[in-house]
Amino acid sequence: MLRWKNGDSYLLNKFMIKALFIFTGLTAVSFVLLPIYALFARAIRESAWQTASSPLIIDALQLSLMTTFISLLIILLIGTPLAYGLVHYSFRGQHLLATVLELPIVLPPAVAGLGLLMALGRQSFIGRLIETYFGYTIPFSEMAVIIAQVFVALPYYVRTAQVGFQNIAKPIEEAAQIDGADWLARLRFITLPLSRNALVSGMMLSWARALGEFGATILFAGNLQGVTQTLPLLIFSIFERDLNAAIWTSLILIMTAFLALFLARWLSTQNVSSLKEELASEI
Repeated sequence: MLRWKNGDSYLLNKFMIKALFIFTGLTAVSFVLLPIYALFARAIRESAWQTASSPLIIDALQLSLMTTFISLLIILLIGTPLAYGLVHYSFRGQHLLATVLELPIVLPPAVAGLGLLMALGRQSFIGRLIETYFGYTIPFSEMAVIIAQVFVALPYYVRTAQVGFQNIAKPIEEAAQIDGADWLARLRFITLPLSRNALVSGMMLSWARALGEFGATILFAGNLQGVTQTLPLLIFSIFERDLNAAIWTSLILIMTAFLALFLARWLSTQNVSSLKEELASEI
């Protein structure tokens, strides 16, 4: 908007914009914080933390940590070279591939779970093949939990890693290539160090998404205590008969998600210009 010649009108306009920003900001924050505050208030009033030693919560917590850790390793192994290739190479169908990879972000979790069940269930070609040669069925197992988590969380890491790789100045990599550094040396000493904040940020985001996964898991893996019952599924199972345990489990997920998002956001805003200058001077 153009600056008005009338100073009073300009100040009034600036004040109205600031007031609108404050109002909308407070409204949005209140909308998010109100249910979280309600959970904390109920937990304090009812001493919900006394349910922390419940075998149900402990089993679900252990399973969630174990499966999300494995899922994160798989995401790193698949997502890192995938993001690197999408940034550094151009090929026919590249945009289509990127769109397909990001589809789980907007896909309803129930659709994802049903699709995984149809693709890897006992009646599917792949499912029958695995059962015939390995005597193993994927649905309603820990493997199904991990597959569901990887399916929904992989796009978050790939997108963030792509941003990290794209922000690396190309002259740095080109100079290293001219000096004789092969792709592995460039990846080890330039690409990964310069993009480490983005990669760690993507790890935190994808891990938090995997930890909170519900819809795809319950359809594809079921809700079996000690086998496939993760923390979100535990909340669904017990909130009618033990509300305090459900509230405490919810608070665990809230605090974990907040910490992961805070670290991811902090890492994404870090300035790596000094590292770029140092590497550029060495090259």
